[in-house]
Amino acid sequence: MSDALSVPAVSLDGLLHRAATRRPGRVAVRDENGTHTYAALNAYADRFARALRRRTGGAGAAVGVASVLDAVFAAGFYGTSRSGNRVVMVNPLMRATVLAHVFRTADIEIALVDAGTAGRLAEVRDGLPALREVYVVDAVPGDLPAGARPLAELFGDDGPDTGPVAEPVGRDLDEVACVQFTSGTTGPPKGVQLTHRNLVTNAAQVASVLRLDESAVCLNHLPLYHLMHLNATVYAGGTQVLCHDPDPVASFAMASAERATHYFGLPVRLARLVADPRFAGVTAGPPLRLVASGGSALAPEVAGALRGRLGVPVIQGYGLAELSPLSHNDLPEHPRPGSVGPAVPGTECRIVDLETGEDVTAGEKGEVLVRGPQLMAGYLGLPDAPDVDADGWLHTGDVGYEDADGRLFLVDRIKDVFKVDNELVSPSEIEDVLRRDPEVADCVVVDQADASRSAVVWAGVVTRSEDPDVLVAVAARANAQLADHQRIRGIERLDAVPRSPNGKVERRPIRERLRGSVAL
Repeated sequence: MSDALSVPAVSLDGLLHRAATRRPGRVAVRDENGTHTYAALNAYADRFARALRRRTGGAGAAVGVASVLDAVFAAGFYGTSRSGNRVVMVNPLMRATVLAHVFRTADIEIALVDAGTAGRLAEVRDGLPALREVYVVDAVPGDLPAGARPLAELFGDDGPDTGPVAEPVGRDLDEVACVQFTSGTTGPPKGVQLTHRNLVTNAAQVASVLRLDESAVCLNHLPLYHLMHLNATVYAGGTQVLCHDPDPVASFAMASAERATHYFGLPVRLARLVADPRFAGVTAGPPLRLVASGGSALAPEVAGALRGRLGVPVIQGYGLAELSPLSHNDLPEHPRPGSVGPAVPGTECRIVDLETGEDVTAGEKGEVLVRGPQLMAGYLGLPDAPDVDADGWLHTGDVGYEDADGRLFLVDRIKDVFKVDNELVSPSEIEDVLRRDPEVADCVVVDQADASRSAVVWAGVVTRSEDPDVLVAVAARANAQLADHQRIRGIERLDAVPRSPNGKVERRPIRERLRGSVAL
């Protein structure tokens, strides 16, 4: 177990109040639309709290808040909690059918969403009887989706009470403050219930491992607002700079202009940056302390190129929605390529054999189990959390190993690992070999049914050239580096590898397409 951490006994929205009390004039959030100090952001959250209390009585209603990369999300998120209601995170990239599942499962009554999400909600609203009001946070006058209202109507004239909003009386820090839905890659998304204590604890853990303090200026080059970055930076009293330009070169120019100390980005965008001809001219300014990546694996060669160009540590972490979300993070002072680092303070990790469930020794692969104070309170609407055992260990479904120093290296998902001739095959290991080929721009590996071996390795490859013979050459070069059971028996050219919004490879659509076809 990593060392314990002192965590303040405050509620989720108390994080913002605490920062506003300590540093009211400090910039909390800035983007091209304006700047919010902590005092201003806290007052904005109070406006949301007052308005939501008027509509719900603060009786624990579910309020859906879209995680748009905007200060309005931060204010709506903390304001909903301050009102005594429960925040339900709404991913603005969800399809209409998934939105319907999330809204029905959580019984969302009021939605604070962007125009695109409001439009998709309109398609399924007849099947959402609990949903009473939809407010559009980026409303354009005269161009609202059916049944939606502009955000200004939520606030009205605010009435006579415009002072600070008091915390709900008798609040239990172990009650559910937020529901975040899983990505749903293997089935319908599940509602992860996170308590005030879960989220505040993880904010303290993240701030500790990323070395966030009041001097931190965090450049968020992310498609959505992430709870981890929001809560940890507010806990530390630092500044968040939101970068909406998807161009990674532009994001580092912004980091330099804003004198960022921390840069948060996605592996897929960082890989695109390293491959960009403009990369040789990228700088970030002397205040930059580290580049942090998360959401999926960051290739060691990408991290190395960034470290060489910028002269700062390039690290990655690991976690799940069930863990609020972070459980591991590499050490800025001593990063280890390919590792997601040791467990964060107060957190335990075990690696167990996939078949026996017994602990394995350092260097051996097995399932990653995690236990800690940031572990969820369970899944919404499900009486049991089958992924959590009787001793409080979360069975993550990820395969990995720890080195002698307790640093975690992830290998694959259990559901992605398969057997060929009774030998375990990790798709990610084969993808790593393929990506080192100069002809491969991107790739994905899955299992394909085989009459004699039960399954064989199939690879989908995005090539850099249109040469019809390049696939055969790529497979031959890869196979020369692989064991017999790992060798590629089927290969196909792809226009693009299917990925989730945060860059994770989605293998299920390919498996479904290949189902029924048998390798020769």
